[in-house]
Amino acid sequence: MPMEDDDKPRRKISHDIGQDLSLLSVEELTERVALLKTEITRLEDAATRKRASRDAANSIFKS
Repeated sequence: MPMEDDDKPRRKISHDIGQDLSLLSVEELTERVALLKTEITRLEDAATRKRASRDAANSIFKS
């Protein structure tokens, strides 16, 4: 019985900064762009939370 594409486990998408992109398909590049955009948003959210926490602590100790 032939395996369907949906039955195959998808390999985890990962990206190494600076890696050779010439062997990647357009679909793989698009997936990586989406992955990196999601990661950028996550990093920006974490930085915002840390800034707010730091600012709150600073306001307490400077009072």
